[in-house]
Amino acid sequence: MRLDLAALSSRGPRLRLALLSLTMLAFAGNSLLCRLALQSGGLDPADFTLLRLASGALMLSLLVRLRGDSQRRLNGSLAGALWLLAYAGGFSFAYLSLGAASGALLLFGAVQGTMLLAGLARGEILGLRQWLGVCLAIAGLVVLLMPGLQAPPLPSALLMLGAGVAWGGYSLRGRHAQDPLAATAGNFLLATPLALLLCLLLRQGPLPAGTGLIYALLSGALASGLGYALWYALLPRLPATQAATVQLSVPPLAALGAVLLLGEPLGGRLLLSALAILGGIALVIRAPARHADTQSTSRP
Repeated sequence: MRLDLAALSSRGPRLRLALLSLTMLAFAGNSLLCRLALQSGGLDPADFTLLRLASGALMLSLLVRLRGDSQRRLNGSLAGALWLLAYAGGFSFAYLSLGAASGALLLFGAVQGTMLLAGLARGEILGLRQWLGVCLAIAGLVVLLMPGLQAPPLPSALLMLGAGVAWGGYSLRGRHAQDPLAATAGNFLLATPLALLLCLLLRQGPLPAGTGLIYALLSGALASGLGYALWYALLPRLPATQAATVQLSVPPLAALGAVLLLGEPLGGRLLLSALAILGGIALVIRAPARHADTQSTSRP
């Protein structure tokens, strides 16, 4: 049996749109599955991290193998595995007390912020509209984290922001990988024994079983493994701005799922901050920044 997701994603715009929608649902599903595993499944966050990475490694390795004999090699790195572990661990422990909606919003904002700062460090120059977007997104983050009844717990919020920075760093490191799927599979595989060590050091609950175990495996194999595989197959066929913009759907999808599946309330503070953060990011990514060394030649 041979499975080529890249070829599948090229079979017309309708199928590509369906796969893209499925991918965004998978990304949002990670937040919901983690909250379900910790809240109603009784799973320890260290166990969730281990199970997610291990099942993701198995799914990604299987997908690489199914592509054919010439592409079976996994080419992860220790640095990539460490970035991945920092993301997955921070994500899991943050969701002990964060709601799925606010967690997804903080994660997404931190990822995009990390990518933006990296671009500025490389010499990219933002226009006025983009700087307005940056200020708007920062204002939304401040509103979300301000003390009050609806504010998320600060330690958990900082953990999720750190997870977003780690995922941004992981993405920056792997953006030029010749085979992103094989690299991600290798990184998941290398991160699994590190997650086992983390689990042995930090786990506090009983051994994983029941619904929590199922939620963790679904998060790793489907929402992470298959979700990332679909994303990497679709990414070469999407313009950069479209790829960035479509990810704006992830926090709203997570928020909707949190209301329907977890019974989480959508307070006014969360809605206001979401509009500010996502709107600000949209302003930034809709007009790509120019590089300093090309600035003079791009003007009339």
